[in-house]
Amino acid sequence: MANTIFITGATAGFGAACARRFAAAGWNLVLTGRRADRLAELAAELSPQCKVHTVALDVRDRDAVQAAVDALPAPFATIHSLINNAGLALGLQPAQACDLDQWDQMIDTNVKGLAYVTRAVLPKMIEVGEGTVVNLASVAAKWPYPGGNVYGATKAFVRQFSYNLRCDLSGTGVRVTSIEPGLAESEFSIVRFGGDAARAAKVYEGTEPLTPDDIAESIFWVVTLPKHVNINCLEIMPTCQSWSPFHIHREG
Repeated sequence: MANTIFITGATAGFGAACARRFAAAGWNLVLTGRRADRLAELAAELSPQCKVHTVALDVRDRDAVQAAVDALPAPFATIHSLINNAGLALGLQPAQACDLDQWDQMIDTNVKGLAYVTRAVLPKMIEVGEGTVVNLASVAAKWPYPGGNVYGATKAFVRQFSYNLRCDLSGTGVRVTSIEPGLAESEFSIVRFGGDAARAAKVYEGTEPLTPDDIAESIFWVVTLPKHVNINCLEIMPTCQSWSPFHIHREG
């Protein structure tokens, strides 16, 4: 019987790439996202390779998350692994000029939504007695940058939540990994800049960034390692990206 993986934010970017990678390996898929049309297209693409169940879902809705997990049909009810991919960044304004609605949306999605899904799915994984929770954090969890304020803080939560889950899940056979990508080209920047594709494209000018397929392959490796191996944290940057010198403000 094929393993089943539950993937949030599966309609684009890392989530869609993970769906394709695990489908190629014959895993059954539970795919969630807010855009039902994209979920349907992805299911049609992947269903020749594996069984696919889709749920149009906003992870910020705690009751809907629990209801979706409780209502999983029999072929998908035994969950072996979870990829908490749903998340976003909004804006690059300094904290003193931010849009509080954007802060709320990032906290509700990246923090609360991830926690809701994890809490709903964990009992099923513990029942199986093995599997991996993969939480999508970011290099912003550790390395600050101007305008990263709340986004970076939400990803720091994801990292620490992952570590604490490892403690809680000791002895259950369930592993936890925080995946922390750096510069990666997907819809991420388009969302961040409110749909301004030209501005988003400038982020990647003159670079060779990570791709969603790069991250999907890394996640597949983490999930399919021998059961006694747990990758606590995997920070991934493209070769073109590194760290800047400390910023020093000088008067005059």
